[in-house]
Parts: sequence; structure tokens; C-alpha cells
Amino acid sequence: MNNTSPALIPAGNRIQFILLALCFAAWGTAANMTDPLVSVFSKTFSMSALQSALVQFSYYGAYFCLAIPAALINKVFSFKTGMLIGLGMACIGAFLFYPASQAMTYGYFLAALFILAGGLSILETSANPFVMNLGSEATATRRLNLAQAFNPLGTNLGVFLAATLILPNLSSADAAARATMDQVQLNQVVSNELNAVMTPYVGMAAFLALLWIAFALCRPDISVAKNERSRVAESMTRLLRLPRYRFGVAAQFFNVGAQTCMWTFTIQYVMKALSANEVTGGHVLQYSMILFLISRFVMTWLMGRYSPQKLLALMSFTAIALCLVMVMSLNLTGVIAMVLVSGCLSLMFPTIYALSLHGLGDDAKLGAAGLVMAILGGALFPVLQAYVMDNSGVGISFIVPAGCFMFITVYAFYIIKTQNKPSLTHS
Repeated sequence: MNNTSPALIPAGNRIQFILLALCFAAWGTAANMTDPLVSVFSKTFSMSALQSALVQFSYYGAYFCLAIPAALINKVFSFKTGMLIGLGMACIGAFLFYPASQAMTYGYFLAALFILAGGLSILETSANPFVMNLGSEATATRRLNLAQAFNPLGTNLGVFLAATLILPNLSSADAAARATMDQVQLNQVVSNELNAVMTPYVGMAAFLALLWIAFALCRPDISVAKNERSRVAESMTRLLRLPRYRFGVAAQFFNVGAQTCMWTFTIQYVMKALSANEVTGGHVLQYSMILFLISRFVMTWLMGRYSPQKLLALMSFTAIALCLVMVMSLNLTGVIAMVLVSGCLSLMFPTIYALSLHGLGDDAKLGAAGLVMAILGGALFPVLQAYVMDNSGVGISFIVPAGCFMFITVYAFYIIKTQNKPSLTHS
């Protein structure tokens, strides 16, 4: 009797997996390098918080707008085609930070950011199901968790690049001081700051160009048969009729919302809990990212022994408890709980993603779009938490991510209950 389990990554697919893992790191770097731009542009262009917040609106808006077109590309052509288009678009967007820095116009930066994030949306919509299809369906969730483990490597790199290349090069002059400068002085200050913003993005453009060349030289994945190209509407109809898929998209919406809330307001919580400054808050955020990275690999190992849905239920329930500790203990205990939440978050995105697409066959190419569009939760829930924070305080505001984790827990138990039921029947 042969008890050999299927290989996590078949030998013939290892080069593609490595390149895909680098893509996961790339969009993690972009996301966390972009977060500080809200405060950077607010200072550089002397704008209101609402105006500078258009940075996040452009980023998440691009993800939302480009997910469906990306899914159609994958459906009609192949995952490789989607990867090449996504990498190319992201490369162009990152390079456009150079002319934007020379023009010194906020709108140009928003346009460059939208193109960059749009390319990353296509890239992410293509890469996640691509990884799942690189081996046995039995190991798809574990394989996706392994690939996603490289995302926090990029996340940590993004925080590092922003902290070393962008933030230290900002002028100490505030809005009042800039108002007293003549135009030549002001232009020089703004130019120096925007050049600091441009440098890491142009470097990213070069890296994405190299990835594009590597993918172009890789053997192609299986393209869609011609008679499948006219079935997009049928695929969409099947997906929308599946409670498991619809529930998964909603769970991903709440998951990205919870993750963004936790990391967006880490610094504010630490400053209040420990009577500390932004630097200490930044250190705690870095600790959270490091734990997130380590936990990704630990969870991938645990999935070789326990079912993904049970681990998801355990981690989401634990995250609820930790958020409640944060609400009730606005002190060092709460800060420790905050860091530990990142450990719980580590498995959620890839696990919800893989469980939602499990058994969907070719419909997964279109189904991936809904799960990427769910990233919109990262734009909406922080606004809700900010409102609670303004009216009730920093500590109590973390009831918002606790509510998100509660929804994810319900989803995990739903999957456990229905795991033996077929999600879709293919002819």
C-alpha cells in the first residue's frame, strides 16, 4: 500500500513557485511603503487629513476596480498572462513616481499610485489561484499559506524602506514655517521630500521589471480552452449561487478590515497605553510584523497536522479575546495583546482565500476577483474605528476589529460544519 502524500510543490513547478513567492513579497512591500505617504503628503503639500487620505482611497480603489478585469484575463487566457499584465502595469506605476516627483503635483502621485495598485490587484488576483494550481488540491491551502508567508517579508521591508529612505528626509518645517518661505525655498524643500519618496518606488520598478522578464521566460501554464471563453456569465452565476463562496468573500472583507485596523492604529494605541511617542509605537508595529512573519511559517507547518478551518476558528476566536484585553487594559498588557493579534492574523487571508475557492475548478479564476475586491474592507473599517476613537477613546475603538474577528469565527465554524458537502458540481 502506498501512503505517500502528494508533494507540496511538485519538482517541475518549483521555479514558478519561487517567482510567485517574490511577487507576494513585492506587493507586501508596496502596501506598507505606501502607508506613510498619508502623513508625508499631508506635510509636504500642507493639506488637510481628508485630502491626504486620498492616498489610501486611490490604493484600495484600484484594487477594487481592477479585480474583475484581472479575473476575466485569467479566465479567457491564463494565469501567466494575468501575471505579466499585472507586473507590467505595476512596474509602470512605480516608475511614474519619478516624473511625479519632478512635476511636484499631488494629482500625479495619486495617478501613479492608482496604476501601481491596479497592477498589484491584477497580480494578486492571478497569483493566489496560480499557487493553488501548482500542485495537488489536497495541499492547495497549505501551499498558499507558504507562498503568503513571503508577503510579511515584503511587509517588513516596506516598513524599513519608509523608515530609512522617506521619513528621515522630511523637512522639520511645519505648515506655518513653510508659509513664511519664498517660492524658491519652498520648491527646494518640497523637491527634496518628493525625491525621497520617489527613490524606493523607482527601485521597486526595476525589481518588478526583472520579475516580468523571469515570468516571460517561464514555461506557460495551461490556457483556457476556446469553448470556455464564452462561459464567463455562467461562471459568475454559479459562484453567486454558492453560499460557501459568498460567505468567504464576506469573511475576507472583514478580515482585511480587521488587519488594517490593527496596524493603522497601533501607534496611537501604544502612545496612549505607554505614554510613549511615535518612535516607540513604530517599534511595536515592527514587532507585530516580525511575529506575523514567523507565525506564517508556523501555521503552514501546523496545517500539515491540523485542518485549516479548525486553525482558522481557533485563531479568530483567540483574536477576539486579545482585542477585548486591549479594550479593558489600556496599558502594557494591552500592548502585548496587540502584538499577539498579528500572530493570529497570519493565517487568515490565505486560509479564507483557499477555503473559499476549494473545489471550484476553473471558476476559481473568476472567483478570485471577489476575494481581491474584498480588500475594500481595508478602506472602510479604519474609518469606522477612527469615528469610534474620536468619540469614545483609543482603547474602546478596538471593539471594531473584535467584531470583524467574530464574523470570521462564524465563517470558520460554517466551513467545519459543511466541509464534507460538495461546493460545486462541474460537468
